Amino acid sequence: MNEFKNCAPVAGSANTARWWHSLPDGRIQCDLCPRDCKLHEGQRGLCFVRQRSSDQMVLTTYGRSSGFCIDPIEKKPLFHFLPGSSVFSFGTAGCNLACKFCQNWDISKSREMDSLMDEASPERIAEVALAKGAASVAFTYNDPVIFAEYAMDTADACHARGLKTVAVTAGYIHAEPRRAFFDKIDAANVDLKAFTDEFYQQQTGSHLAPVLDTLLHIHHQTTCWLEITTLLIPGLNDSTPELEAMTRWIAEHLGSDVPLHFSAFHPDYKMVDVPPTPMATLTRARQIALANGLHHVYTGNVHDIDGGSTYCPSCQKKLIERDWYAVLDYELTAQANCPQCGTHIAGCFGAELGHPFGRRRIPVRVTSMARQF
Repeated sequence: MNEFKNCAPVAGSANTARWWHSLPDGRIQCDLCPRDCKLHEGQRGLCFVRQRSSDQMVLTTYGRSSGFCIDPIEKKPLFHFLPGSSVFSFGTAGCNLACKFCQNWDISKSREMDSLMDEASPERIAEVALAKGAASVAFTYNDPVIFAEYAMDTADACHARGLKTVAVTAGYIHAEPRRAFFDKIDAANVDLKAFTDEFYQQQTGSHLAPVLDTLLHIHHQTTCWLEITTLLIPGLNDSTPELEAMTRWIAEHLGSDVPLHFSAFHPDYKMVDVPPTPMATLTRARQIALANGLHHVYTGNVHDIDGGSTYCPSCQKKLIERDWYAVLDYELTAQANCPQCGTHIAGCFGAELGHPFGRRRIPVRVTSMARQF
């Protein structure tokens, strides 16, 4: 069944955006992220979706998406947030980073999305997600901070229907919108792309410090559950000294219970001449993180049951066994404790696993905004 319709943008559909101010020289400045784009009439920021129109800032992708899918929550990846459940996933277009290794470049770097989008209001997204049996709605595929107003309104609609919200983000955002955005998010996976400012500048056109500020804010100032992902790119961010520094920082500033995912790089976009990440690199990174005190360290984009499973940090009993995104075994108690030694496992777990969603993903479309199931 088609739940969302494919349509061209409707005239006047651009939504007034927040977080901008006028400059003395007649331009307006976007205050959403550290890029601080300064715009003349009609110009768009680097993200492509925030535009100056009639002397104000508008979000050109409000109410429009590059597509909708039902995913396993483990695909985000989130391993300590409602494991085994399904999540209704969507994104828009554009991005405020310029990663040469982008794995979703066809969406995040697209300049044709103005006329190639599914349309859906926040309320409709929540209705469809609930009807499809999802436990949460994820803002993903491209970075949701650039469509924060749309994501926040959708989060309100989801919470009104008992659904949780998830953000998959690089965390490149200013303090004021950061507070407003993450106050409405129940779980986030933040992409910590490296642990040097040199990498951020040369490979993403951004800086490390705002991302670290986002990690600190989420963990210490919100109730949002936090997990971190680092894509290990051979020769660029996978050295032992850098991994030592990064994992020590996480343990010291965020604590031992924040899950860390090391994902394998595959050549793509502007980095097709770099080889895929060897399995040995992922194993080494995981060992370094565990040795530095992190309790839950995972490997991703590879077939590694041991690296994808959750263990008790006290007695090492395997508590959640995973194969890719599928949950094979689940032995946590209803209170999220290890049944062998009683250690509590940090996260957001249900009373029981129930029937796990599995590894599949299901595309979803809408035929009409008013159509009933």
